Amino acid sequence: MSAANFVSIHPGHSAELLRQALAAKGVAADVHDGYGLALVSVWVGLVVWCDGNHFWWRTGWNAGRRRVIYAWHPAIDPVRAAHRVAMRYADLRSTHSATGPLAELLRETEHER
Repeated sequence: MSAANFVSIHPGHSAELLRQALAAKGVAADVHDGYGLALVSVWVGLVVWCDGNHFWWRTGWNAGRRRVIYAWHPAIDPVRAAHRVAMRYADLRSTHSATGPLAELLRETEHER
């Protein structure tokens, strides 16, 4: 029996497609690429990793197992992944509002849109 084959895309390209899909939903993000991985920095506590095969991001904490809980999505579907990441972003924004210099920068950025 052979292992399943995944369609692999360059991690930086996948991350950029995710960033563009997030931008279409009004969510600003930055892409950082190198060493075979790419990161899409979305919000405090929301970084999406990409290896070319999958996107994955932290969604919570399992206190019983003392482990982080991650969500993942195939990298060949950045639009659907962006929808899921945008939902997580909205959750984080509603529970962790920015304060100080970050809050001021965000207000200025949102007024420019």
